[in-house]
Amino acid sequence: MEVRYSPDNLSYRSLKTGEIRKAFLLEDLFREGKVEMVYFDLDRAIAGGALPVGEPLQLLSTKKIMAADFFAQRREVGVFNVGSPGKVKADGRVFTLGYKDALYIGLGTKEIVFSSDDPSKPAYFYFVSYPAHANHPTAFMKFGEVFSAKLGNTMDANSRTLNRYIHPKGVRSCQLVMGLTELDEGSVWNTMPSHTHQRRTEIYFYFNLNINSAVFHMMGEPSETRHIVVRDKQAVISPSWSIHSGGGTKNYSFIWAMGGENQEFEDMDDVEMSSLK
Repeated sequence: MEVRYSPDNLSYRSLKTGEIRKAFLLEDLFREGKVEMVYFDLDRAIAGGALPVGEPLQLLSTKKIMAADFFAQRREVGVFNVGSPGKVKADGRVFTLGYKDALYIGLGTKEIVFSSDDPSKPAYFYFVSYPAHANHPTAFMKFGEVFSAKLGNTMDANSRTLNRYIHPKGVRSCQLVMGLTELDEGSVWNTMPSHTHQRRTEIYFYFNLNINSAVFHMMGEPSETRHIVVRDKQAVISPSWSIHSGGGTKNYSFIWAMGGENQEFEDMDDVEMSSLK
């Protein structure tokens, strides 16, 4: 597991392109037959990917970093499958996840195992974890059966569908809030006008991009913005002081995950378009 410490809202301004990417971008989440993880000092979030192409892969604690006997000893986990069908076993219960299905795994779950139904067409399991203080039941969420809402419009090139999976009125959790947003064909902008939320961090995982497309993820303070070029199945962590918007070369999808002081989806500090620089 890689450990990262985030630059603050002043020091990021002097970073070069490569340094910004090293600090905030997760480029290699998926390696065949492995579980890759990054641990952030921000809200003690962990983001990772599992790509089972042979034997099942177990999500294990890193004793030195987590000081835990098993991964979810003091944590909750949200898992999305963005590949072919696969299974997640959580303390003996087996859940089959198709494309864009998700699983919430509660505090205290001792065994978490990932596998692909067909190793030649593997599942891609993306997961985010935050510390938890209470147990909530492990729950399966099927794409198309969760809360969804249409946002934006074609005139502003931001027509999109927001799907909430893990949230106070859906699958309950301690602090993890997680969902999936899909842009309509012809739309390229997400979360614009932009915002920040002082009380929690957010992680954006971009997918449904082809080899010749990219998303320009906007970050930084409104008056000192930077961008990160993001490719398919890569993620960006957004500190509480940073905006988090994206403009793509085509439409795309992204999974958003938040953790911090509260779970109120609408708790955000809007940024006036005129203030962006």
